Amino acid sequence: MTTFPRTTAQRQATSTRAARRRDVLIAAGLLALALIPSAAGAFRISEIVADAPTTEANARFMTMPLPVILHIIAALVYSGIGAFQFLPGLRARRPGWHRFAGRVLLVPAGVIVALSGLWMTAFYDVPPIDGIALQVSRYIVGILMLAFLVLGVRAVLRRDIDAHRGWMIRAYALALGAGTQVLTSAPFALAFGTPDEFWRLVQMDAGWLINIVVAEIIIRRGRRPQSSVA
Repeated sequence: MTTFPRTTAQRQATSTRAARRRDVLIAAGLLALALIPSAAGAFRISEIVADAPTTEANARFMTMPLPVILHIIAALVYSGIGAFQFLPGLRARRPGWHRFAGRVLLVPAGVIVALSGLWMTAFYDVPPIDGIALQVSRYIVGILMLAFLVLGVRAVLRRDIDAHRGWMIRAYALALGAGTQVLTSAPFALAFGTPDEFWRLVQMDAGWLINIVVAEIIIRRGRRPQSSVA
């Protein structure tokens, strides 16, 4: 049977379908990573709204609910919108939406996530298992996330799109640490039960570190080659 070369239009259509499938997979993966902490956050808000009985686990949230409510709602917005901001195909098709969502929704939500997280680290009474070392880690993550967002905004204002993309990916990776921490802590909990202070620190820090390593790999692979100047 005779086969005919594909036309330019057919090649473009195939490429478009592949790009959209890739975008769907990226968005699905990011949303799945954010799903469990989002569900836990929704449960926490329902406890506060319903004025549930105060327990040792929720006392700090019931006593000072505003920071955790802001943190959870902002994290839902940030993780949900961010999952679509990093899709190459969507950025190319809807650049106006990408800019609007980033300026009006994503950056403000990310700033609230970082600042409310720092506030809770500073003023909430944490369980004994969350020792000083983990508190230091939370300060570092919150400050870094805030700094990455500021650097990302500065980069786009000077039209350095590669730098903007890199800083925003780093900030988003830190924000999704809670999702990865479920994966780093659940197997240990199932096998050995509640961890001690040291293993709690290892599991939490592992979630952030894994995300940062993956983010750096993505950033380096996505950098556009620099054109040489004669």
